[in-house]
Amino acid sequence: MKKIVFPILITITTALFVGCSSDDDSGTTDPNLVTKQEVVENYAAIVYQNYVDAYSDAVALQTSLATFTATPTEANHNAAKQAWKTARESYGTTEAFRFAAGPIDDSDGPEGLLNAWPLDENYIDYVEGASDTGIINNVGAYPAITKELLVSLNEEGGETNISVGYHAIEFLLWGQDNTDPEDNQAGLRPYTDFVDGGTAQNQDRRRDYVTACASLLLDHLQLMIDEWAVGGPYRTTFLALNEDVAIKNILTGIATLSKSELAGERMFVALSNQDQEDEHSCFSDNTHRDIRLNLEGIKNVYIGTYGSISGASLSDLVTQANATTALEVTAQLNEAVTTVEATGIPFDIAISGGSTTTEGAKVLQAVNALQDLGDQFVLAGSALGVTVVAD
Repeated sequence: MKKIVFPILITITTALFVGCSSDDDSGTTDPNLVTKQEVVENYAAIVYQNYVDAYSDAVALQTSLATFTATPTEANHNAAKQAWKTARESYGTTEAFRFAAGPIDDSDGPEGLLNAWPLDENYIDYVEGASDTGIINNVGAYPAITKELLVSLNEEGGETNISVGYHAIEFLLWGQDNTDPEDNQAGLRPYTDFVDGGTAQNQDRRRDYVTACASLLLDHLQLMIDEWAVGGPYRTTFLALNEDVAIKNILTGIATLSKSELAGERMFVALSNQDQEDEHSCFSDNTHRDIRLNLEGIKNVYIGTYGSISGASLSDLVTQANATTALEVTAQLNEAVTTVEATGIPFDIAISGGSTTTEGAKVLQAVNALQDLGDQFVLAGSALGVTVVAD
């Protein structure tokens, strides 16, 4: 397949290969070269700003949910669902900061409280055929819905017992997606589930639940902002790391997300099982955005840009170290972008027939491209003198 180069990627010039340490015998540093420390500092700036943006969008989501729970109308319900989708846009690119020995998913990191999935719906609320299941409907065991309670119950008794995070809010807004993929419909929870005397019992507890989850999103995103702020605990630690260790961590993060998490857990598993329940955002049918945003986050990290931030990048370093490897990584990044963009929308339709269908074959092609991209990041690490493991 022809590999399409999008215009923001790096142009490699002859000047980059002349003298990796100095311009001449005087020892003057070549101003065209970037240093590993500059790349590390630019990465920290990107991480911080991305989490700030995710927090801002989560505030807007909380505001929209407050309006909906105070006045549960169909219009306010639809606005809250749109606010959730908007909040996922900025959070989706932060996934590129995972698997990098950072605070998001270390031993006490909040990732499992923000974005854990897949979610067992009847752990939270009623499902088709069982109207009294879940935390919401178990008034005896859980008389008050509080943030502390929901955090304590997250993954209690099993990893699919997810009680908080983006996907808990998603389920509460959309409900189960019980339609066939070809119907091209997301979950059809009625807004009246939140109206006193409406379509489902415990409407007040449902309102309390989604309100608590929204507040917890802000709590946990604020933790990341605090860690990555200038002078923050983790940013200080990160910038003080041996530069090769820091570069290894950054590359390991995007290589693992690309090859193992995104290509494997988030795409191939769902394709292999042909099951929309394995989708990342199965209630809202927003999985296609999750996938694209994760890859966008990977690209941001590799080329050192995010919003108005643009600085020294991994791509610059690899170009300086090995021109051939740099071209190969860039080509594979383009291939991944092209194949991911070609996958069908919504994702449940694309996977419904497995890899032998036209749409399923496109998903498999994207999976392979993302796995190859992870391997290319491993080779990029070798060119920079660091060992990267992507699985």
